[in-house]
Amino acid sequence: MKTTITAKKMQIPQNFTEYAQTKIDAKLSKFFGDDAETKIVMAERKNEIVIELTVRYNSMLFRAERTAVDKNAALDDAIDKIIRQIRKNKTKVEKKLKDTAFKQAFTEPVDDQANYEIIKHKKFKMRPMDIEEAILQMNMLGHEFFMFTNAATGEINVVYKRDEGNYAVLEPDNQ
Repeated sequence: MKTTITAKKMQIPQNFTEYAQTKIDAKLSKFFGDDAETKIVMAERKNEIVIELTVRYNSMLFRAERTAVDKNAALDDAIDKIIRQIRKNKTKVEKKLKDTAFKQAFTEPVDDQANYEIIKHKKFKMRPMDIEEAILQMNMLGHEFFMFTNAATGEINVVYKRDEGNYAVLEPDNQ
């Protein structure tokens, strides 16, 4: 697996690079092939280390963000969260991962019949608006996310509130 580590406003210790590569190879290589890409972004926030771990493989994307006082603990938690994501969606994900990913990875039984019940379909008219207006609309509605037509690009975007209170925008990448 190819691993890239970046840091925001801090230095990456050499021992962390080695630790991260060892942990990722040991815990995640059984799910992903050699052409998987792993990206770790480190940042310091309020005397804690924030680790954002992203794994990209076969058009699938797994992401986990964890905060801890120790960078190694934050990375371990992020890796465990990705494994839980894979495990929770085992039957849907195993077709896209390595064939051997689930042969011996888990010993305890997992609910193979996970089904997602859709209780509502909703259609609504979307008018073009800028991102700030979309955030305002989302906040006025009391929603966690808001889908809108971006006035600048003409494409459908989604704005959402992140855990730390900031906002993010999802945009399509039609390459």
